[in-house]
Amino acid sequence: MMARSGAADAAPASTQALLHLARQAAAAGAGVLARRDPAALAATTKSSDSDWVTAFDVAAEQAVRGVIADSRPHDIITGEELGTTVPAGTPDDADRIRWSIDPLDGTTNFIRGIVYYGTSVAAAAADGTWLAGVVHAPALGRVYWACRGGGAWLSDHGTVRRLTGPTAGRGRLLATGFSYEPATRADQVGELRGLLDGFGDLRRLGSAALDLCMVADGSLDAFVERGLNEHDLAAGALIAEEAGVTVHRPPLRPMLDGGPSEAERLAAVTVAGSADFVAAVTGVPVRTDERAS
Repeated sequence: MMARSGAADAAPASTQALLHLARQAAAAGAGVLARRDPAALAATTKSSDSDWVTAFDVAAEQAVRGVIADSRPHDIITGEELGTTVPAGTPDDADRIRWSIDPLDGTTNFIRGIVYYGTSVAAAAADGTWLAGVVHAPALGRVYWACRGGGAWLSDHGTVRRLTGPTAGRGRLLATGFSYEPATRADQVGELRGLLDGFGDLRRLGSAALDLCMVADGSLDAFVERGLNEHDLAAGALIAEEAGVTVHRPPLRPMLDGGPSEAERLAAVTVAGSADFVAAVTGVPVRTDERAS
C-alpha cells in the first residue's frame, strides 16, 4: 500500500489517483521483467551494437499501456518502443494526461543479468507539468514513487520510507552515463575531470531512472548525463525533485511536436544534486527552492 503522510495527503486527489494508476502500470511492466528468461530475450540492436531492445522491452510496454488505457482510454501515451498514441474522441484536451513510458530502463543490464533495471512510468498535465512518477525495479525489490506536492517515497522489499535526498558528511558520489554515439561519448569522458571536482568517486550503473532515484534516496549525491530521452528521466526527475533535490531537466522540443532532433538530444544535459552543483554544470543560477516542471 502507498504510505501516507501529511504532505502526501496535501496533494490533490486527482494527482494521487494518477500516482495510483502509475504504480499499477509500472507494476505490470515490472511483472513482465521479473519473468526474465535468458533463452527468450530475442535481443536486437537499435542505434549501435551497445543499444539493445528485447522481447521483454516490448512486452513490458504493452503491459503498461494496457493498464493505463483500461482506466484512461483518452490519454496520450508516449513509449520508448511503441511511439506515441493519441486517441481520438477526447472530450476536453485540457484534461488529457500524457504518459511517458520507459518499459525497461537498463536493457543492457537486463540482458547481462545485472540488477539495475526497471520500468519507469510518468504522467504529465496538458501544460507539461509532471504530476506523478514511478520507477519499479523488480530485481532490486524496490519501488520508487512521487506525486507533485506529495513527497517522494521508496518501498524497499516492502519497507516504506520517505526520501529526503543526500546526506552530508560521508564523502560524495557522482553518477553518470555515456552516450551510444562515439563522438558524444568521447566528449563526456573528457568532461568527467571537471565534473568530479569535489567528489570522491564515480558510479555508472546503467539506468538513468535509477540513478535519479538513488540521488533521491541518498545513495548517490549527484547525477549528470548528456543525451537522455524524455522517457529516461521523466519519472526519476520528479522523484528526485519531490525528495528536495535540485533537478535541471533540459528544455527539449515537446514529444507531441515530434520531440528533439538527435543533435538537440545529444547536446542536452540532465543534472540532479545540490543547487550549487546544478548551477556549476549548467551555468545557470538555481534557487534552492526551485523545482523544475
